[in-house]
Amino acid sequence: MSEEAKKNSYSADSIQALEGMEHVRMRPSMYIGDTGVRGLHHLVYEVVDNSIDEAMAGHCDTIKITIQKDGSVRTEDNGRGIPVDLHKKEGVSALEVVMTKIGAGGKFDKDSYKVSGGLHGVGVSCVNALSEHLTATVYRDGVIWEQEYEFGKPLYPVKSVGETDLAGTVITFKPDPGIFEQTVDFNYDTLASRMRELSFLNKGITLYLTDERREAEDGTIPTETFHSDEGLKEFIRYLDGNRESIIKDVISMEGEKNDIPVEVAMVYNTSFNENLHSYVNNINTHEGGTHLAGFRRGLTTTLKKYADASGMLDKLKFEIAGDDFREGLTAIISVKVAEPQFEGQTKTKLGNREVTAAVSQAVSEMLENYLEENPGDAKIIVEKVILAAQARHAAKKAREMVQRKTVMSIGGLPGKLSDCSEQDPAKCEVYLVEGDSAGGTAKQGRDRNFQAILPLRGKILNVEKAMRHRVFDNEEIKNIYTALGVTIGTEEDSKALNLSKLRYHKVVIMCDADVDGSHIETLILTFFYRYMKELLENGHIYIATPPLYLVKKGQKKQYAWSEKERDAIAESFNGSVQIQRYKGLGEMNAEQLWDTTMNPEFRMLRKVNIDNSSEADRIFSMLMGDEVPPRREFIEKNAVYANIDV
Repeated sequence: MSEEAKKNSYSADSIQALEGMEHVRMRPSMYIGDTGVRGLHHLVYEVVDNSIDEAMAGHCDTIKITIQKDGSVRTEDNGRGIPVDLHKKEGVSALEVVMTKIGAGGKFDKDSYKVSGGLHGVGVSCVNALSEHLTATVYRDGVIWEQEYEFGKPLYPVKSVGETDLAGTVITFKPDPGIFEQTVDFNYDTLASRMRELSFLNKGITLYLTDERREAEDGTIPTETFHSDEGLKEFIRYLDGNRESIIKDVISMEGEKNDIPVEVAMVYNTSFNENLHSYVNNINTHEGGTHLAGFRRGLTTTLKKYADASGMLDKLKFEIAGDDFREGLTAIISVKVAEPQFEGQTKTKLGNREVTAAVSQAVSEMLENYLEENPGDAKIIVEKVILAAQARHAAKKAREMVQRKTVMSIGGLPGKLSDCSEQDPAKCEVYLVEGDSAGGTAKQGRDRNFQAILPLRGKILNVEKAMRHRVFDNEEIKNIYTALGVTIGTEEDSKALNLSKLRYHKVVIMCDADVDGSHIETLILTFFYRYMKELLENGHIYIATPPLYLVKKGQKKQYAWSEKERDAIAESFNGSVQIQRYKGLGEMNAEQLWDTTMNPEFRMLRKVNIDNSSEADRIFSMLMGDEVPPRREFIEKNAVYANIDV
């Protein structure tokens, strides 16, 4: 068989079974990360990744995802179809092997797939194991093949159910509520943001997302289409839609370096934030790795060389640092690696050393060409770098002031902080409370053994629109740093956050349940996202949810967190009831605040996760930036979730 024929051959022999899947159901978190909302949606990503792998291999250009009325998800592609012929080693159809053996799939055979995404080969068999029902339908060689499964076990051998002139694979699965006890309800927006991301990362592919639960009054079911012709250039424009660019166009490149496909796009804007998003085989590597190191090296070396040659740095009294070249930069780095090695806490940090040089070389060539061809933009970029260096110099002094306060003894803690007596950070939690009045009530109502209270005066600084030294000068922000005990920045990386001295493993934002409270919540979350992202990534940030109503009848009383819950309680009490609307935390006494919002037995804390860092970046820049129309559109679209007092 010729090399070309061998490469395009995709048969039962391409499928290699590496190990069984017996304890996937017993230890699901080992395979999909968790059994909460994030793990649930990861099931869809795993199935879609199989179709994307077909597309990356050049055999598929259309993928359809449907959330069906019964809560199941159907994915369909127009690829080659999973092989169905007999697998010699296993003695059953290759389709059954793929669906029931962990680590079985064409992606382990280099002749079938050069690169692939997904959970390192865990794939669709894991989805099958964690579903109460799954149907696999394959269109291949003129025949429709089918097999159904319950809890990962086949109900019958693979069988022919008809003829077809189509090719492709359809997987329909319904998650097992016994595994996903928190919820089996898929969030449309979460899936849409991932499909949008995949369309940008794989230009030319079309993804359709349909939600049959959203049937319109006229009976139509809306479908959203995700397609990109320009790939990462379009991705950058989408992410930076709410920021003002300082250069004419997106700087981009696409090509192979040392047999590694590299794609990069970047732009400079008027913001003071660095937004780098990196991907390996479509996987978001939010912990970075060698590809990100290569990008930074190529960017810094090339821009420094140009800036030195321009003479614009001659009057600067201190050295330019790597951070200065990345202020106001939005960039996306996407590489395809045949055998990626992942490191880090969440296995999302690329470790392949050969990738650094490949990306660095690609970025250097791209930038050299752009700077030479666009001298006007080159001058603007260098001026931005000089301003960043001057601001960093000022921020260093402010940061050192924070540092000095942070490393002092307990006497150096903010005066407003009411600390807890427990010394083990894993058992401690701190409440960031809106206003002195509510802070006073929280101090009275808390359990002082493990709960600390830090009142915040008014609205903290909007860090989205502030230079770094202004952020570190802000009194409320200095108090947050000092209370948490974290240290920030080194000469090598002034944005690094050291969590080794973190004093509380739960940081709870507690604000009024009104428009102002929501705004303060967003300001605090923006600060954490831009300056303490590690706290979010490590699951330390929570939002308290105080009740909106107290329903009383005689001696009976019950709290409600929504209008629907309030009405249900009132109906269950029969007859006339008293309803108290809480417009702020200050309207509760200490006992009520403890009972509803601070007592670990009864409170509802919402953990803040970053499911999609690029989408989070876009939303924060939109909510807290200068552009009003997109913010208004977002609020109108999501107004159903807001509690607004008029």
